[in-house]
Amino acid sequence: MPQVQIANSVGVKLAAALSASQVVDRITDRTGALPQLQMMYEEQHRLLWLVMHPEPKPVFTLPLIDSVLRVQHALRTMLAEGEEMPVEVLAYRTSGPAFSLGGDLDYYLDCIGRGDREGLVRYAAAACAVIEGNSSGLDGRVATVAAVHARALGGGIDPARACHVVVAEESATFCYPEINYNHFPIAAAPILARRIGPIEAERVLLSGKSFTADEFHGLGAIEDVVGDGGSAMWVREFCKRTIASRRARIAISRAFNRMGPDLASELAEAAAAWVDHMMCLSEAETTKLQRIVQAQERMLGRMAG
Repeated sequence: MPQVQIANSVGVKLAAALSASQVVDRITDRTGALPQLQMMYEEQHRLLWLVMHPEPKPVFTLPLIDSVLRVQHALRTMLAEGEEMPVEVLAYRTSGPAFSLGGDLDYYLDCIGRGDREGLVRYAAAACAVIEGNSSGLDGRVATVAAVHARALGGGIDPARACHVVVAEESATFCYPEINYNHFPIAAAPILARRIGPIEAERVLLSGKSFTADEFHGLGAIEDVVGDGGSAMWVREFCKRTIASRRARIAISRAFNRMGPDLASELAEAAAAWVDHMMCLSEAETTKLQRIVQAQERMLGRMAG
């Protein structure tokens, strides 16, 4: 057995003595401050929750993406160094009135307005790195799960769908509206195609249609649907029922990833195409994106009221 695997197995035994706060502290020692992200560890399930608190609205902001990426990097480093590793399941959920309204249009428009191509490149690269980590289970080391509630739009779906397992609450809806604005989400094509096949994925992305949780489940795009408010408990039950087969499940997911085209290369190509597209948007098209921002703000105002 390779030395790192021996060290990791020893680390698992030692990790049992660590409290939830100690686990979080050890990760935070490596990451530093994590804007817009809260970690919660549940020892009985060996489960690390990443609870996302994007500000000022429920979109994937660059600070949030950077925070998630730092946690992923910290866990990878701990594993590579043979450190005690109590985390076997990495799960995502969000607080607030929606799971995600998509990418950060305010940031995009600011970059476009200033001609800041590098700002868009950085955003796309960071988002794709998070997505790759979720898809690979941090290189086959953890199971990844996403719990979705309320609305999930466009590029906000992809980091969740990249996870091994997605559960959605009954009232959740899924929509890729970008096509209606001559726009497209960075990673949707490679991620969604891996789950439901390229033909069905293309139909979904070109439709601009909103799908209920049951409809999305019927397409095979998510693994289960639960009652509203029940997604976190579903994740805990998933941890319980899969603990005996967890390593095999992770290995199977990794094997299927290897069977397809190289995801990192696909994501890099998708990110480059997205940046090129964004930098070529016409004034009329950027005006449409500004209207979406205004619509988001009105919707959030209604939800808050």
